[in-house]
Amino acid sequence: MKIRTNVVKLLVAAGALALAGSAAAQSKGQFTVSVGANQLKPDVESGAITAPALPNSIGDVGKDTQPVAVITYGLTDNISVETAVGTPYKHKIYGAGAIEAGGELGSVKALPAIALLQYRFFEPNARFRPYVGLGITYAMFQKETGSFRMTALTNPGAGVPTTFKIDDKWTVSGQIGAQFNVNEKWFLNASYIKTKLRTDVHFSTNQTQHMKLDPDSFILSVGYKF
Repeated sequence: MKIRTNVVKLLVAAGALALAGSAAAQSKGQFTVSVGANQLKPDVESGAITAPALPNSIGDVGKDTQPVAVITYGLTDNISVETAVGTPYKHKIYGAGAIEAGGELGSVKALPAIALLQYRFFEPNARFRPYVGLGITYAMFQKETGSFRMTALTNPGAGVPTTFKIDDKWTVSGQIGAQFNVNEKWFLNASYIKTKLRTDVHFSTNQTQHMKLDPDSFILSVGYKF
């Protein structure tokens, strides 16, 4: 029993040292910038392309990873605002359901703009600070490009390539993450963002398709406190 009590005391002491280390974390009035990588992975539930496409002509969307810069400002010691900037994510579009054998049907570039309000746990001098966030995202789609397979499925025999446009959308995002302060200036950051995103695809053949994309975002970065 004494050994178990001593182990508990050691664990409590280790936790206290981790939370009350000398590294300065984000505090009121402070800017931080971190640079790293973001993987954007759509969690797709696809509607069917409208007639005259085959029944159950649905789609899937691939993931992409791009560099990202995350900018954060402390409104108080525990409340902060955050945004991220980066290069567009290029997603490949695949056939699924009745048209799964069609393979890659096209591609699109997505450029999400996000603003988050965060709550950061523990004191500003804690070495480890988990946080949660909630905010808005504007999902913008550009450079939609269809392949010959898309034309064959939506407009066979016409000789005119099928083009398409995806609607831009405002939506909401939730976030969980953690910051580990290496010293007074440098830190490591990891976060997960879930975005609720429904949009519609409009084909030049006057067909449409509803898509639930709901992307997952995984960010790893190294940052500096100003």
